[in-house]
Amino acid sequence: MPGDLNSNLNSIRTRINEACTRSGRGHESVKLIAVSKTHSAAVIAEALEAGIADLGENKVQEAEGKITELGRDAAEWHLIGHLQSNKARKAVQLFDVIHTLDSAELAERLDRICNEEGRERLDVLIQVDLGGEETKAGVDENGLPALIDVVSRCKHLRLRGLMTLPPYFDDPEATRPYFVGLRELRDRYIPGGELSMGMSHDFEVAIEEGATMVRVGTAIFGKR
Repeated sequence: MPGDLNSNLNSIRTRINEACTRSGRGHESVKLIAVSKTHSAAVIAEALEAGIADLGENKVQEAEGKITELGRDAAEWHLIGHLQSNKARKAVQLFDVIHTLDSAELAERLDRICNEEGRERLDVLIQVDLGGEETKAGVDENGLPALIDVVSRCKHLRLRGLMTLPPYFDDPEATRPYFVGLRELRDRYIPGGELSMGMSHDFEVAIEEGATMVRVGTAIFGKR
């Protein structure tokens, strides 16, 4: 695995740099988040040794054991999966950034828990549902301004930007309109904010459309 992981990482970094070059962007403008869900702490440790600084986990409960074993400060930990309200306190304790804020109720709960836990600031991104898929969370485009307003009033939450998870297409080009849509919403409501979009099969298209964070799992760690 170490050899494969290093080779995979080198390939991903090269592809990120090439996508940035095509887009006239600096290579440092895109943060690579290695999605480590379903992979063991031992495998993640190898990724850390290979230079990964940001790790993405889907489930709070699964992440807790890994973070406990590897260390809270081993990386910047990103929650990229849906956050259930009953896991909010643990998420505040474990994660540096939450990408999947999708309701006013969750924003207010996170803010209250930050106050109770003595956490001064929690970085969040709002997940926007642009595909209208029943299986995916996120606020719709019409509800976005109101949610941004709620977050802006939260004392402990810092709104970093927007995140989306478009429908899956075999052809990565088919995802481009969704990435364009998220960028336009960011430019309208959070100028200069982060854009968390793009995964293993479509991150290059996402970068071409302005992604500042790409969430790559399978292309780094392989399939489980």
